[in-house]
Amino acid sequence: LMAAATRCAPAPAAAPRPRSRHRLRCRCCEDTLGVPRRRAQASSGAREQEQQHYFPELRPLPYPAPPPRPRRIVLVRHGQSEGNVDEGAYTRVPDPLIGLTTKGHRQAEDCGRRLHRLLSSGHDDDDDDYDDWKVYFYVSPYRRTLETLRGVGRAFDARRIAGVREEPRIREQDFGNFQDREKMRVEKEARRRYGRFFYRFPDGESAADVYDRITGFRETLRADIDIGRFQPPSPPGGPTAPEMNLVLVSHGLTLRVFLMRWYKWTVRQFEGLANLDNGGTLVMQTGEGGRYSLLVHHTVDELREFGLTDEMIDDQMWQRTARPGELNYNFITNGPSFFTHFS
Repeated sequence: LMAAATRCAPAPAAAPRPRSRHRLRCRCCEDTLGVPRRRAQASSGAREQEQQHYFPELRPLPYPAPPPRPRRIVLVRHGQSEGNVDEGAYTRVPDPLIGLTTKGHRQAEDCGRRLHRLLSSGHDDDDDDYDDWKVYFYVSPYRRTLETLRGVGRAFDARRIAGVREEPRIREQDFGNFQDREKMRVEKEARRRYGRFFYRFPDGESAADVYDRITGFRETLRADIDIGRFQPPSPPGGPTAPEMNLVLVSHGLTLRVFLMRWYKWTVRQFEGLANLDNGGTLVMQTGEGGRYSLLVHHTVDELREFGLTDEMIDDQMWQRTARPGELNYNFITNGPSFFTHFS
């Protein structure tokens, strides 16, 4: 009986095991995902060193400040294309293969000269050994944008061009493969009645679809800017890194959607925007605080002509002096303007 009782008796509870400091390795990835690295702190206690050992994202940055941002993001619409002068071209030639007209080639070269004057302003461009500014191009893979890029590039020496990336996400809105002229007339009238942003062409895209892919491109671009891919920090005591400028060679609607996504404009605000002229440019330039604003280079009248409302212009004035990471709580997309019950 005693033996049976011994077998049935519960085993004594095990003493609790001391927590190991190595359990710090088991933190969920959500605890650290997206956490920015901290700058070096004055304290160097054992606890801080231990945390930095297990979580590299907590280690001090190797440089005292974030990498410099490109000075400008310049939006360029392609020159006049064969489709701009003859809509029947879309019935014979695939949209990606529509090229520039003779006038379009001239517009591209004129645009390149204007860009060169803008980007070289304030710099000694006559010194061949002094690379104090550069330009990096993003281009849509369509023929008319690639031809525009080549025309623009004629104004720049090789030493000024930091790189070129063909980017399919900034291509033209897809209107549906080969386009029957009469059907497109009917579709565009239906788009006018339905709404330019949400109307999807048969076998094609809506502006909302373009917005989705532009969102992915914007996040890639922002990440490249934030990690210093275009403009790494200058080493201590070394030469100053050249001033970088980004140029996007794309299409009218795509560029308007890019601005809408960047500045968080509403659908109503987007639908009030005008197209850039063929070979036209719009310049986003860093202001006093480091944010990109259209009002650093352009005037209020120019932005009104492009379609910006008073509230959008007020936001651009705020962007001109604000710092990255700040939020304009007075802008329509951040305030209580969507609600009707506030006095």
